[in-house]
Amino acid sequence: MKPIFTLWALAAWLCAGPALAQTAPDAADGKTLFAKNCAACHQADGRGIPGAFPALAGSALAIGAPAEATEVLLKGRGGMPDFSGSLDDADIAAVLSYVRASWGNRAAPVADAEVGALRTALQLPPASRNRFGNKH
Repeated sequence: MKPIFTLWALAAWLCAGPALAQTAPDAADGKTLFAKNCAACHQADGRGIPGAFPALAGSALAIGAPAEATEVLLKGRGGMPDFSGSLDDADIAAVLSYVRASWGNRAAPVADAEVGALRTALQLPPASRNRFGNKH
């Protein structure tokens, strides 16, 4: 009986998910930050504006490896500005996590530590503004 209980306890622990110290960014913050910094181009529904601003709903970039989308937010791309100076790691993680879980997208949240590690690897300084930074 004891081996079965141990097996069940181990299975429950493995399925429990990340520890509380690794909690996902606050979805409300991500939605607010997206509305303030991204929705003018990518639209509140994530569909973008065809021919001008790409859709994030169903986007391979949005739901793919977090590092690529994180780099786009940190460095910009094409006509998109960078947010490395105006959004801190937690803000960028919150926006990315919101996008990855909205409009039918189903991808794991992004942790602020992941953003910070990439910011360091790209040799970008910390953000000078944070929490609901100005819209670019």
